[in-house]
Amino acid sequence: MLESRYHSDMRTRIRFLGAAQAVTGSMHLVETPSGSVLVDCGQFQGRRADAEDRNRRPPREAIAADAMVLTHAHIDHSGNIPSLVKRGFSGPIYATPATRDLAAHLLADSARIQEGDAAFLNRKQIDNPAWRPIEPLYDEDDATRALERFVGLPYRERRELLPGVFATLFDAGHILGSSGVLLEVGSGPSARRIALSGDIGRSGMPILRDPDPPLPPADYVLMESTYGNRAHDDIRSMHDALARVVTTTAARGGKIVVPAFAVGRTQELIFSLAVLRREGRIPDVPVFVDSPLAVNVTKVFKQHADCFDDETRAFLKEHGTVFDFPGLRYVESREESMRLNSLRGPAVIVSSSGMCEGGRVLHHLRNTIENPANTVLVVGYMAQHTLGRRIIERRPRVKIHGVERDLRAEVVVMNSFSAHADKHDLLAYARTSGRDAKAIFLVHGEPDQQEPLSREIARSGQRCVAPAPGAVEELQ
Repeated sequence: MLESRYHSDMRTRIRFLGAAQAVTGSMHLVETPSGSVLVDCGQFQGRRADAEDRNRRPPREAIAADAMVLTHAHIDHSGNIPSLVKRGFSGPIYATPATRDLAAHLLADSARIQEGDAAFLNRKQIDNPAWRPIEPLYDEDDATRALERFVGLPYRERRELLPGVFATLFDAGHILGSSGVLLEVGSGPSARRIALSGDIGRSGMPILRDPDPPLPPADYVLMESTYGNRAHDDIRSMHDALARVVTTTAARGGKIVVPAFAVGRTQELIFSLAVLRREGRIPDVPVFVDSPLAVNVTKVFKQHADCFDDETRAFLKEHGTVFDFPGLRYVESREESMRLNSLRGPAVIVSSSGMCEGGRVLHHLRNTIENPANTVLVVGYMAQHTLGRRIIERRPRVKIHGVERDLRAEVVVMNSFSAHADKHDLLAYARTSGRDAKAIFLVHGEPDQQEPLSREIARSGQRCVAPAPGAVEELQ
Protein backbone atom coordinates (compact mmCIF):
# COMPACT_ATOMS: atom_id res chain seq x y z
CA MET A 1 0.00 0.00 0.00
CA LEU A 2 1.23 3.51 -0.78
CA GLU A 3 2.31 5.52 2.24
CA SER A 4 -0.52 7.46 3.86
CA ARG A 5 -0.33 11.26 3.47
CA TYR A 6 -2.75 12.05 6.30
CA HIS A 7 -2.25 13.56 9.70
CA SER A 8 -4.43 14.60 12.61
CA ASP A 9 -4.73 18.30 11.74
CA MET A 10 -5.78 17.67 8.15
CA ARG A 11 -9.25 18.83 7.18
CA THR A 12 -11.82 16.61 5.56
CA ARG A 13 -12.20 17.09 1.81
CA ILE A 14 -13.76 15.40 -1.19
CA ARG A 15 -12.01 14.76 -4.49
CA PHE A 16 -14.27 14.19 -7.50
CA LEU A 17 -12.13 11.73 -9.44
CA GLY A 18 -14.80 10.23 -11.71
CA ALA A 19 -18.40 10.62 -12.92
CA ALA A 20 -17.99 14.38 -12.57
CA GLN A 21 -20.14 15.99 -15.28
CA ALA A 22 -20.33 12.50 -16.80
CA VAL A 23 -22.34 9.35 -16.12
CA THR A 24 -19.71 6.62 -16.13
CA GLY A 25 -16.47 6.03 -14.22
CA SER A 26 -17.82 6.78 -10.74
CA MET A 27 -15.02 7.51 -8.27
CA HIS A 28 -15.14 9.84 -5.26
CA LEU A 29 -12.44 10.16 -2.60
CA VAL A 30 -13.19 11.37 0.93
CA GLU A 31 -9.99 12.45 2.68
CA THR A 32 -10.02 12.70 6.48
CA PRO A 33 -7.43 13.20 9.25
CA SER A 34 -7.44 9.39 9.73
CA GLY A 35 -6.96 8.48 6.08
CA SER A 36 -8.99 8.31 2.91
CA VAL A 37 -12.04 6.36 1.78
CA LEU A 38 -12.70 5.78 -1.92
CA VAL A 39 -16.34 5.36 -2.90
CA ASP A 40 -16.63 3.34 -6.13
CA CYS A 41 -14.04 2.76 -8.84
CA GLY A 42 -15.93 2.39 -12.08
CA GLN A 43 -14.88 2.04 -15.68
CA PHE A 44 -15.29 5.11 -17.83
CA GLN A 45 -17.24 4.40 -21.02
CA GLY A 46 -17.21 6.77 -23.96
CA ARG A 47 -14.73 7.68 -26.69
CA ARG A 48 -12.27 4.81 -26.96
CA ALA A 49 -9.14 6.94 -26.58
CA ASP A 50 -10.53 8.73 -23.51
CA ALA A 51 -11.72 5.48 -21.96
CA GLU A 52 -8.36 3.80 -22.54
CA ASP A 53 -6.46 6.66 -20.90
CA ARG A 54 -8.74 7.05 -17.87
CA ASN A 55 -9.20 3.37 -17.14
CA ARG A 56 -5.57 2.40 -17.58
CA ARG A 57 -4.26 5.16 -15.30
CA PRO A 58 -6.29 5.37 -12.07
CA PRO A 59 -5.51 8.50 -10.05
CA ARG A 60 -2.65 8.12 -7.60
CA GLU A 61 -4.88 9.41 -4.80
CA ALA A 62 -7.32 6.55 -5.46
CA ILE A 63 -4.56 3.94 -5.43
CA ALA A 64 -3.33 5.32 -2.09
CA ALA A 65 -6.76 5.17 -0.42
CA ASP A 66 -6.94 3.33 2.89
CA ALA A 67 -10.36 1.74 2.28
CA MET A 68 -13.11 1.61 -0.31
CA VAL A 69 -16.89 1.39 -0.26
CA LEU A 70 -18.61 -0.01 -3.37
CA THR A 71 -22.20 1.16 -3.78
CA HIS A 72 -23.17 -1.50 -6.32
CA ALA A 73 -21.78 -3.90 -8.89
CA HIS A 74 -22.53 -2.16 -12.20
CA ILE A 75 -19.32 -1.86 -14.22
CA ASP A 76 -19.45 1.95 -14.31
CA HIS A 77 -19.11 1.79 -10.51
CA SER A 78 -17.00 -1.36 -9.98
CA GLY A 79 -15.27 -2.13 -13.26
CA ASN A 80 -11.86 -0.56 -12.60
CA ILE A 81 -11.31 -2.05 -9.14
CA PRO A 82 -8.96 -4.75 -10.53
CA SER A 83 -6.87 -2.03 -12.21
CA LEU A 84 -6.66 -0.21 -8.89
CA VAL A 85 -5.56 -3.34 -7.00
CA LYS A 86 -3.14 -4.25 -9.78
CA ARG A 87 -1.48 -0.87 -9.36
CA GLY A 88 -1.14 -0.99 -5.59
CA PHE A 89 -4.42 -0.48 -3.72
CA SER A 90 -4.40 -2.89 -0.77
CA GLY A 91 -7.20 -1.73 1.52
CA PRO A 92 -10.50 -3.46 2.29
CA ILE A 93 -13.47 -3.01 -0.08
CA TYR A 94 -16.78 -2.84 1.78
CA ALA A 95 -20.00 -3.81 -0.01
CA THR A 96 -23.27 -5.59 0.69
CA PRO A 97 -23.11 -9.40 0.38
CA ALA A 98 -25.25 -9.31 -2.78
CA THR A 99 -22.96 -6.70 -4.36
CA ARG A 100 -19.95 -8.81 -3.50
CA ASP A 101 -21.52 -11.89 -5.12
CA LEU A 102 -22.50 -9.95 -8.26
CA ALA A 103 -19.08 -8.31 -8.54
CA ALA A 104 -17.44 -11.74 -8.51
CA HIS A 105 -19.14 -12.49 -11.84
CA LEU A 106 -19.03 -9.00 -13.37
CA LEU A 107 -15.33 -8.41 -12.80
CA ALA A 108 -14.33 -11.86 -14.04
CA ASP A 109 -16.51 -11.34 -17.12
CA SER A 110 -15.02 -7.90 -17.70
CA ALA A 111 -11.54 -9.40 -17.57
CA ARG A 112 -12.46 -12.11 -20.07
CA ILE A 113 -13.95 -9.58 -22.47
CA GLN A 114 -10.84 -7.38 -22.29
CA GLU A 115 -8.53 -10.34 -22.81
CA GLY A 116 -10.64 -11.56 -25.74
CA ASP A 117 -10.88 -8.14 -27.38
CA ALA A 118 -7.14 -7.56 -27.05
CA ALA A 119 -6.35 -10.97 -28.55
CA PHE A 120 -8.79 -10.40 -31.43
CA LEU A 121 -7.34 -7.00 -32.34
CA ASN A 122 -3.77 -8.25 -32.05
CA ARG A 123 -4.54 -11.16 -34.39
CA LYS A 124 -6.23 -8.80 -36.84
CA GLN A 125 -3.13 -6.62 -37.00
CA ILE A 126 -0.53 -9.40 -36.96
CA ASP A 127 0.81 -8.41 -40.39
CA ASN A 128 0.97 -4.71 -39.53
CA PRO A 129 4.58 -3.87 -38.58
CA ALA A 130 3.49 -0.55 -37.04
CA TRP A 131 0.99 -2.23 -34.71
CA ARG A 132 1.74 -2.06 -30.99
CA PRO A 133 0.13 -5.08 -29.28
CA ILE A 134 -2.77 -4.21 -26.97
CA GLU A 135 -2.71 -5.33 -23.36
CA PRO A 136 -6.00 -5.79 -21.47
CA LEU A 137 -6.62 -3.44 -18.56
CA TYR A 138 -6.52 -6.48 -16.32
CA ASP A 139 -6.92 -10.24 -16.53
CA GLU A 140 -8.91 -12.81 -14.56
CA ASP A 141 -6.11 -13.23 -12.00
CA ASP A 142 -6.25 -9.48 -11.33
CA ALA A 143 -10.02 -9.72 -10.88
CA THR A 144 -9.60 -12.61 -8.43
CA ARG A 145 -7.04 -10.66 -6.38
CA ALA A 146 -9.42 -7.70 -6.26
CA LEU A 147 -12.28 -9.88 -5.03
CA GLU A 148 -10.10 -11.13 -2.17
CA ARG A 149 -10.22 -7.60 -0.75
CA PHE A 150 -14.04 -7.54 -0.43
CA VAL A 151 -15.64 -7.40 3.02
CA GLY A 152 -19.39 -7.92 3.40
CA LEU A 153 -21.27 -5.06 5.06
CA PRO A 154 -25.02 -5.64 5.53
CA TYR A 155 -27.55 -2.85 5.21
CA ARG A 156 -27.90 -0.49 8.21
CA GLU A 157 -24.88 -1.90 10.06
CA ARG A 158 -22.62 0.95 11.21
CA ARG A 159 -18.98 -0.03 10.65
CA GLU A 160 -15.78 1.82 11.56
CA LEU A 161 -13.61 1.93 8.43
CA LEU A 162 -10.80 4.06 9.85
CA PRO A 163 -10.29 5.57 13.31
CA GLY A 164 -13.27 7.85 13.79
CA VAL A 165 -14.67 7.23 10.30
CA PHE A 166 -17.90 5.19 10.14
CA ALA A 167 -19.99 3.94 7.23
CA THR A 168 -23.61 2.78 7.08
CA LEU A 169 -25.19 1.35 3.91
CA PHE A 170 -28.85 1.85 3.01
CA ASP A 171 -30.86 0.03 0.33
CA ALA A 172 -30.83 2.17 -2.84
CA GLY A 173 -33.31 -0.05 -4.72
CA HIS A 174 -31.34 0.37 -7.96
CA ILE A 175 -30.08 -3.17 -8.55
CA LEU A 176 -29.63 -6.20 -6.33
CA GLY A 177 -27.47 -5.19 -3.37
CA SER A 178 -27.20 -1.51 -4.34
CA SER A 179 -26.66 1.00 -1.59
CA GLY A 180 -26.35 4.60 -0.59
CA VAL A 181 -23.58 5.43 1.90
CA LEU A 182 -23.62 7.58 5.00
CA LEU A 183 -20.07 8.46 6.08
CA GLU A 184 -19.56 9.96 9.53
CA VAL A 185 -16.20 11.61 10.07
CA GLY A 186 -14.99 12.63 13.52
CA SER A 187 -17.00 13.50 16.61
CA GLY A 188 -18.15 16.56 18.52
CA PRO A 189 -18.47 20.00 16.90
CA SER A 190 -16.08 19.07 14.08
CA ALA A 191 -18.00 15.93 13.06
CA ARG A 192 -19.15 15.76 9.43
CA ARG A 193 -21.90 13.60 7.91
CA ILE A 194 -21.48 12.93 4.20
CA ALA A 195 -24.27 11.21 2.26
CA LEU A 196 -23.34 9.55 -1.04
CA SER A 197 -26.47 8.43 -2.84
CA GLY A 198 -24.95 5.87 -5.19
CA ASP A 199 -27.46 5.25 -7.96
CA ILE A 200 -30.96 5.90 -6.64
CA GLY A 201 -33.64 3.42 -7.64
CA ARG A 202 -37.37 3.86 -8.22
CA SER A 203 -40.35 2.73 -6.18
CA GLY A 204 -42.70 0.22 -7.74
CA MET A 205 -40.18 -1.52 -10.01
CA PRO A 206 -40.40 -5.30 -10.45
CA ILE A 207 -38.45 -7.77 -8.32
CA LEU A 208 -36.59 -5.63 -5.78
CA ARG A 209 -37.77 -3.85 -2.67
CA ASP A 210 -38.38 -0.14 -3.02
CA PRO A 211 -35.48 2.10 -2.01
CA ASP A 212 -35.07 2.98 1.63
CA PRO A 213 -36.16 6.54 2.44
CA PRO A 214 -33.44 9.06 1.49
CA LEU A 215 -30.38 8.98 3.69
CA PRO A 216 -30.63 10.90 6.98
CA PRO A 217 -29.96 14.65 6.68
CA ALA A 218 -26.27 15.24 6.15
CA ASP A 219 -23.82 18.14 6.11
CA TYR A 220 -22.81 17.35 2.55
CA VAL A 221 -24.62 15.31 -0.10
CA LEU A 222 -23.24 13.68 -3.26
CA MET A 223 -26.26 12.83 -5.39
CA GLU A 224 -26.53 11.13 -8.74
CA SER A 225 -28.20 13.14 -11.50
CA THR A 226 -28.47 10.78 -14.46
CA TYR A 227 -32.05 11.88 -15.21
CA GLY A 228 -31.97 15.28 -13.55
CA ASN A 229 -34.15 16.88 -16.22
CA ARG A 230 -36.36 14.00 -17.26
CA ALA A 231 -39.55 12.43 -15.97
CA HIS A 232 -39.94 8.71 -16.61
CA ASP A 233 -42.98 7.05 -18.07
CA ASP A 234 -45.35 5.60 -15.51
CA ILE A 235 -44.07 2.25 -14.27
CA ARG A 236 -47.60 0.89 -14.63
CA SER A 237 -47.27 1.30 -18.41
CA MET A 238 -44.22 -0.95 -18.55
CA HIS A 239 -46.00 -4.22 -19.38
CA ASP A 240 -48.36 -2.55 -21.88
CA ALA A 241 -45.52 -0.91 -23.81
CA LEU A 242 -43.46 -4.11 -23.89
CA ALA A 243 -46.46 -6.09 -25.11
CA ARG A 244 -46.98 -3.62 -27.97
CA VAL A 245 -43.36 -3.86 -29.10
CA VAL A 246 -43.32 -7.67 -29.06
CA THR A 247 -46.69 -8.03 -30.76
CA THR A 248 -46.02 -5.44 -33.48
CA THR A 249 -42.54 -6.71 -34.33
CA ALA A 250 -43.64 -10.36 -34.34
CA ALA A 251 -46.53 -9.49 -36.69
CA ARG A 252 -44.09 -8.28 -39.33
CA GLY A 253 -41.83 -11.30 -38.82
CA GLY A 254 -39.04 -9.37 -37.16
CA LYS A 255 -36.66 -9.91 -34.31
CA ILE A 256 -36.35 -7.73 -31.22
CA VAL A 257 -32.79 -7.13 -30.05
CA VAL A 258 -32.55 -5.74 -26.52
CA PRO A 259 -29.16 -4.43 -25.38
CA ALA A 260 -29.49 -4.90 -21.64
CA PHE A 261 -27.24 -4.78 -18.63
CA ALA A 262 -26.75 -8.30 -17.33
CA VAL A 263 -27.53 -7.07 -13.81
CA GLY A 264 -31.02 -5.80 -13.11
CA ARG A 265 -32.42 -4.89 -16.50
CA THR A 266 -32.19 -8.42 -17.91
CA GLN A 267 -33.94 -9.91 -14.88
CA GLU A 268 -36.69 -7.24 -15.02
CA LEU A 269 -37.27 -8.00 -18.70
CA ILE A 270 -37.49 -11.73 -18.03
CA PHE A 271 -39.97 -11.13 -15.22
CA SER A 272 -42.12 -8.81 -17.39
CA LEU A 273 -42.10 -11.23 -20.33
CA ALA A 274 -43.07 -14.07 -17.97
CA VAL A 275 -46.05 -12.05 -16.73
CA LEU A 276 -47.13 -11.19 -20.29
CA ARG A 277 -46.79 -14.81 -21.45
CA ARG A 278 -48.86 -16.14 -18.56
CA GLU A 279 -51.54 -13.51 -19.24
CA GLY A 280 -51.58 -14.38 -22.96
CA ARG A 281 -50.76 -10.81 -23.97
CA ILE A 282 -47.84 -11.60 -26.28
CA PRO A 283 -47.40 -14.30 -28.94
CA ASP A 284 -45.40 -17.40 -28.13
CA VAL A 285 -42.18 -16.20 -29.73
CA PRO A 286 -38.91 -17.69 -28.47
CA VAL A 287 -36.91 -15.56 -26.02
CA PHE A 288 -33.14 -15.91 -25.83
CA VAL A 289 -30.99 -14.46 -23.06
CA ASP A 290 -27.63 -14.48 -24.82
CA SER A 291 -25.17 -13.63 -22.09
CA PRO A 292 -23.22 -16.08 -19.95
CA LEU A 293 -22.89 -13.27 -17.44
CA ALA A 294 -26.67 -12.81 -17.26
CA VAL A 295 -27.02 -16.54 -16.59
CA ASN A 296 -24.64 -16.34 -13.63
CA VAL A 297 -26.17 -13.09 -12.39
CA THR A 298 -29.65 -14.60 -12.46
CA LYS A 299 -28.34 -17.40 -10.23
CA VAL A 300 -27.14 -14.73 -7.78
CA PHE A 301 -30.61 -13.16 -7.84
CA LYS A 302 -32.09 -16.53 -6.89
CA GLN A 303 -29.66 -16.75 -3.95
CA HIS A 304 -30.75 -13.35 -2.61
CA ALA A 305 -34.53 -13.63 -2.62
CA ASP A 306 -34.44 -11.74 0.68
CA CYS A 307 -34.05 -8.60 -1.46
CA PHE A 308 -37.28 -9.26 -3.42
CA ASP A 309 -40.42 -7.20 -2.95
CA ASP A 310 -43.77 -8.62 -1.83
CA GLU A 311 -45.14 -8.90 -5.40
CA THR A 312 -42.19 -10.98 -6.55
CA ARG A 313 -42.34 -13.17 -3.47
CA ALA A 314 -46.02 -13.84 -4.18
CA PHE A 315 -45.25 -14.62 -7.83
CA LEU A 316 -42.49 -17.00 -6.74
CA LYS A 317 -44.78 -18.73 -4.27
CA GLU A 318 -47.52 -19.23 -6.88
CA HIS A 319 -45.40 -20.23 -9.87
CA GLY A 320 -42.31 -21.70 -8.24
CA THR A 321 -39.94 -19.60 -10.34
CA VAL A 322 -39.40 -15.99 -11.31
CA PHE A 323 -36.82 -16.24 -14.08
CA ASP A 324 -38.10 -19.11 -16.24
CA PHE A 325 -41.07 -19.68 -18.54
CA PRO A 326 -41.87 -21.85 -21.60
CA GLY A 327 -39.98 -20.60 -24.64
CA LEU A 328 -37.19 -18.92 -22.63
CA ARG A 329 -33.68 -20.15 -23.32
CA TYR A 330 -30.44 -19.06 -21.68
CA VAL A 331 -27.56 -19.13 -24.17
CA GLU A 332 -24.11 -19.76 -22.79
CA SER A 333 -21.84 -21.13 -25.54
CA ARG A 334 -20.44 -18.92 -28.28
CA GLU A 335 -21.48 -21.52 -30.86
CA GLU A 336 -25.13 -21.39 -29.81
CA SER A 337 -24.97 -17.61 -29.80
CA MET A 338 -23.70 -17.56 -33.38
CA ARG A 339 -26.48 -19.93 -34.46
CA LEU A 340 -28.99 -17.25 -33.52
CA ASN A 341 -27.78 -15.31 -36.57
CA SER A 342 -29.43 -17.86 -38.83
CA LEU A 343 -32.64 -18.01 -36.82
CA ARG A 344 -35.76 -17.59 -38.95
CA GLY A 345 -38.94 -15.91 -37.79
CA PRO A 346 -39.76 -13.66 -34.83
CA ALA A 347 -37.72 -13.84 -31.64
CA VAL A 348 -36.62 -11.74 -28.70
CA ILE A 349 -32.86 -11.63 -28.10
CA VAL A 350 -31.68 -10.03 -24.87
CA SER A 351 -27.93 -9.55 -24.82
CA SER A 352 -25.21 -7.43 -23.26
CA SER A 353 -23.47 -5.04 -23.09
CA GLY A 354 -26.08 -2.52 -22.09
CA MET A 355 -24.48 0.44 -23.92
CA CYS A 356 -23.53 -1.67 -26.98
CA GLU A 357 -19.83 -1.10 -26.38
CA GLY A 358 -18.86 -4.76 -26.45
CA GLY A 359 -20.12 -8.29 -25.93
CA ARG A 360 -22.44 -10.49 -27.94
CA VAL A 361 -25.08 -7.84 -28.58
CA LEU A 362 -22.80 -6.36 -31.25
CA HIS A 363 -23.11 -9.53 -33.34
CA HIS A 364 -26.90 -9.43 -33.08
CA LEU A 365 -27.04 -5.74 -33.98
CA ARG A 366 -24.76 -6.32 -36.94
CA ASN A 367 -27.08 -9.10 -38.09
CA THR A 368 -30.40 -7.26 -37.63
CA ILE A 369 -29.95 -3.50 -37.72
CA GLU A 370 -30.33 -3.08 -41.51
CA ASN A 371 -33.71 -4.86 -41.68
CA PRO A 372 -36.77 -2.60 -41.11
CA ALA A 373 -38.79 -5.59 -39.89
CA ASN A 374 -36.60 -5.77 -36.80
CA THR A 375 -36.65 -3.65 -33.65
CA VAL A 376 -33.86 -2.44 -31.38
CA LEU A 377 -35.50 -2.04 -27.99
CA VAL A 378 -33.57 0.27 -25.67
CA VAL A 379 -34.45 -0.06 -21.99
CA GLY A 380 -31.46 1.60 -20.31
CA TYR A 381 -29.25 4.66 -20.28
CA MET A 382 -26.84 5.18 -23.17
CA ALA A 383 -23.84 7.37 -22.35
CA GLN A 384 -22.42 9.92 -24.75
CA HIS A 385 -20.16 8.64 -27.53
CA THR A 386 -21.35 5.03 -27.20
CA LEU A 387 -22.89 2.97 -29.99
CA GLY A 388 -26.08 2.78 -27.94
CA ARG A 389 -26.34 6.60 -27.87
CA ARG A 390 -25.85 6.77 -31.64
CA ILE A 391 -28.64 4.23 -32.11
CA ILE A 392 -31.16 6.11 -29.97
CA GLU A 393 -30.20 9.28 -31.84
CA ARG A 394 -31.27 7.40 -34.98
CA ARG A 395 -28.07 8.10 -36.84
CA PRO A 396 -28.55 7.00 -40.48
CA ARG A 397 -25.38 4.91 -40.30
CA VAL A 398 -23.59 3.39 -37.32
CA LYS A 399 -20.28 1.59 -37.06
CA ILE A 400 -20.31 -1.99 -35.73
CA HIS A 401 -17.07 -3.98 -35.57
CA GLY A 402 -15.42 -1.27 -37.64
CA VAL A 403 -17.96 -1.41 -40.49
CA GLU A 404 -20.51 1.33 -41.26
CA ARG A 405 -24.06 -0.06 -41.46
CA ASP A 406 -27.41 1.49 -42.33
CA LEU A 407 -29.75 1.85 -39.36
CA ARG A 408 -33.05 0.67 -40.85
CA ALA A 409 -34.48 -1.28 -37.92
CA GLU A 410 -37.11 0.40 -35.80
CA VAL A 411 -35.68 1.91 -32.60
CA VAL A 412 -37.93 1.97 -29.54
CA VAL A 413 -36.83 3.60 -26.28
CA MET A 414 -38.71 2.57 -23.14
CA ASN A 415 -37.62 4.61 -20.15
CA SER A 416 -40.29 3.06 -17.95
CA PHE A 417 -37.73 0.29 -17.38
CA SER A 418 -35.15 2.73 -16.07
CA ALA A 419 -33.79 1.77 -12.66
CA HIS A 420 -32.64 5.35 -12.02
CA ALA A 421 -34.59 7.99 -10.15
CA ASP A 422 -36.04 10.72 -12.37
CA LYS A 423 -36.06 14.45 -11.68
CA HIS A 424 -39.02 14.27 -9.29
CA ASP A 425 -37.35 11.53 -7.23
CA LEU A 426 -34.07 13.46 -7.18
CA LEU A 427 -35.72 16.65 -6.00
CA ALA A 428 -37.42 14.70 -3.20
CA TYR A 429 -34.05 13.18 -2.24
CA ALA A 430 -32.42 16.63 -2.15
CA ARG A 431 -35.20 18.02 0.02
CA THR A 432 -34.71 15.21 2.56
CA SER A 433 -31.04 14.24 2.70
CA GLY A 434 -29.95 17.72 1.70
CA ARG A 435 -32.42 19.61 3.89
CA ASP A 436 -29.74 21.08 6.15
CA ALA A 437 -26.75 20.45 3.89
CA LYS A 438 -24.04 23.04 3.40
CA ALA A 439 -23.75 21.81 -0.17
CA ILE A 440 -25.29 19.31 -2.57
CA PHE A 441 -22.90 18.00 -5.21
CA LEU A 442 -24.38 16.55 -8.38
CA VAL A 443 -22.41 13.62 -9.80
CA HIS A 444 -23.05 10.78 -12.23
CA GLY A 445 -24.84 12.98 -14.75
CA GLU A 446 -24.23 14.95 -17.92
CA PRO A 447 -24.41 18.77 -17.90
CA ASP A 448 -27.72 18.95 -19.81
CA GLN A 449 -29.33 16.98 -16.96
CA GLN A 450 -27.41 18.57 -14.10
CA GLU A 451 -27.91 22.24 -14.92
CA PRO A 452 -31.75 22.30 -14.77
CA LEU A 453 -31.73 20.11 -11.64
CA SER A 454 -29.20 22.39 -9.97
CA ARG A 455 -31.30 25.47 -10.72
CA GLU A 456 -34.39 23.78 -9.32
CA ILE A 457 -32.63 22.76 -6.11
CA ALA A 458 -31.09 26.22 -5.72
CA ARG A 459 -34.56 27.78 -5.73
CA SER A 460 -35.01 26.45 -2.19
CA GLY A 461 -31.89 28.27 -1.07
CA GLN A 462 -29.59 25.24 -1.07
CA ARG A 463 -26.09 25.42 -2.49
CA CYS A 464 -25.97 23.00 -5.40
CA VAL A 465 -23.03 22.51 -7.75
CA ALA A 466 -21.86 20.01 -10.36
CA PRO A 467 -18.11 19.64 -9.69
CA ALA A 468 -15.72 19.52 -12.61
CA PRO A 469 -13.53 16.41 -13.07
CA GLY A 470 -10.75 16.45 -10.51
CA ALA A 471 -12.33 19.20 -8.41
CA VAL A 472 -11.55 19.27 -4.67
CA GLU A 473 -14.01 20.51 -2.06
CA GLU A 474 -12.74 21.27 1.43
CA LEU A 475 -15.50 20.67 3.97
CA GLN A 476 -16.12 23.49 6.42
